[in-house]
Amino acid sequence: MKKILILCTANSCRSQMAEGYFRKFAGDKAEIYSAGVYSTGVNSKAIASMLEDGIDISKHTSNAMEEYKDIDFDYVITVCDNARENCPFWPGNSIHIHNAFPDPTHMIGTEAAMKASFAATRNMIRDYAQQFVADHL
Repeated sequence: MKKILILCTANSCRSQMAEGYFRKFAGDKAEIYSAGVYSTGVNSKAIASMLEDGIDISKHTSNAMEEYKDIDFDYVITVCDNARENCPFWPGNSIHIHNAFPDPTHMIGTEAAMKASFAATRNMIRDYAQQFVADHL
């Protein structure tokens, strides 16, 4: 079984969304983890956006990458530039992949605009996760 780590800055939004989709699409083909350069808690708007697409991430925890340093991952995927810059090397023989997604938490505007920003990022992550699983697992 493959082990996949998804890294982001705070493990609050994009990496949490990715963890949810990777779990859905990979099923029993992989163990999925997510972490951040630091942890801040799971973003409530990310939880709501994922629920709109049928995935419940409300029980996810926000974790710092140091918590997983002893796991030999097959893939380490960074989903934001900050995580890639702050984690240029992961111990072990993992394949490192970078795919930056827009950060919807930086959206300023109406509630509708923020909701649309979260949905757009969610959909990009969903499509990426589905394709990644098809190509690599």
